[in-house]
Amino acid sequence: MGWMMRWRPVVASPEMAVAPDERLSWPNTVALGLQHVIAMFGATVLAPLLMGFDPNVAVLMSGVGTLLFFFITGGRVPSYLGSSFAFIGVVIAATGYGGSGPNAHLPAALGGIIICGLVYTLIGAVVAAVGGGWVERLMPPVVTGAVVAVIGLNLAAVPIKNMAPTPFDAWMQGLTFVCVALVAVHGRGMWRRLLILAGLIAASLLYALLTNGLGLGKPMDLSGVYAAAWLGWPTFTAPQFDTQAMLMIVPVALILVAENLGHLKAVSAMTGRDMSPYLGRAFIGDGVATMISGASGGTGVTTYAENIGVMAATRIYSTAVFVVAALMALLLGFSPKFGALIQAIPLAVMGGVSIVVFGLIAVAGARIWVEHQVDFKDPRNLMVAAITLVIGTGDYTLHMGGFSLGGIGTATFGAILLHAVLRPGRR
Repeated sequence: MGWMMRWRPVVASPEMAVAPDERLSWPNTVALGLQHVIAMFGATVLAPLLMGFDPNVAVLMSGVGTLLFFFITGGRVPSYLGSSFAFIGVVIAATGYGGSGPNAHLPAALGGIIICGLVYTLIGAVVAAVGGGWVERLMPPVVTGAVVAVIGLNLAAVPIKNMAPTPFDAWMQGLTFVCVALVAVHGRGMWRRLLILAGLIAASLLYALLTNGLGLGKPMDLSGVYAAAWLGWPTFTAPQFDTQAMLMIVPVALILVAENLGHLKAVSAMTGRDMSPYLGRAFIGDGVATMISGASGGTGVTTYAENIGVMAATRIYSTAVFVVAALMALLLGFSPKFGALIQAIPLAVMGGVSIVVFGLIAVAGARIWVEHQVDFKDPRNLMVAAITLVIGTGDYTLHMGGFSLGGIGTATFGAILLHAVLRPGRR
C-alpha cells in the first residue's frame, strides 16, 4: 500500500457515511470544506487574540498545518489543525501578556512553541517505531482529564482580572457570556455549532449599540477595517530562544499528545476503522506543523474537536474535505481586512467569550473522566485528580536554580509522576 491514499468518487445518499478514502463530487466537497472552516474559525482566531498573536498568521498556519498533517499521515486521518488552547496559559505566563493588543514578548513565546513542537515530533517518531501502548499507560484518562481541566482553571483569572478595566466592561463581559449561552441552548442547526462565533457577533453588536449609540463606554473603532487592504502579506515574526520561556512551554507537548490520542480514538469509533497504526504519523504531523507555525509567528496547533462534531453530524469523513478547508484558510490568512476586523473586537467582549471557552476546557477534562468511567473510589485516581487540580489552578511553582516551572507545567508533570509513584505494588 502506497504512502498516499487515493480518493474513490462516490454518490452517497443522506443516510450513507463517506469513508476517509472516498469523496463526494467536488462542488459538494467544497461546500463541506467551507462548513469545517466556519466550525473551526472561532477557536482558531480566539486563541491567538488571547495570547497577542496575529490572527491572520494563525489562520494561515492552520491551513499550512492541516496540509502538512494530510501529507504526513498519507491522507488517511480526517483532521483539521487549528490554534491550540493548551498554549494560552503558558504563553501568557512566559511573556507577561496583559490581554490586549500585540504581545511585546512574542519572539520568546515562538521559540518555546518551536521546541515544544520538536519534542512532540520526537515522541511521534518513537511511537511510529515501537507503538503507542506506552503513551496510553503513561497518560490514562484520570491523568489526561485532570490536565485538560487544569488548562481552563489556570486561565480563569485572565479575563476576569485583566480584560475588564472598567465597571462597564465587567457588565459587558457578563452580557457576552449570556449571549453565548443563549446561542448554545436555543440556537438551531449550524448556529449551535458556531456558538462562540455567533455569541461574539451578537455581543459585539450589543457593545456597539451601548457605546457608539448610547455613549456608555469606549466606542468601537472600525477605521482600521476600512483602511486595510483586502489582500496582503500577514505580519510574520521571527522566534527567539529564551530558556525560561522554553521550560515553561515545552510541557504542553504532553497535552498535545493526549489531545491527539483522544482525537484518533474518536475518529476510529466513528469510521469503524482502526487509526492506531497512524498514531505516530499523526504526532509527527502535528509536531512539524507546530514548529513551522512557531517559526512564522503563529500559535501551536492541534487536532480540533470541532471537526469531530461536524463529522458526527454529517457522517462524511472524507479527507478531501479537509484539504479544501485548508486551502480556504490559506486565502483568509492573506486578507489584512480580515485581520483588522478581528482586532476591532472590544476587549470586554473577548473577555466574556474567554470565560466561556476556559470553562468549556475545564468541563472537557471532567468529560474525559465520565466517558472513561474513571473510578474515584480508587485512592490513586482520587489523589491524582485532587492534587493536580489544585496545583494547576493555584499556579503552584517550583524553582530550579534560575528557572521556574509553574501552573500547567507542574500540573502536567505532577499528574504523570503521581500516577506512576502511586501505582499499587506487587503482593
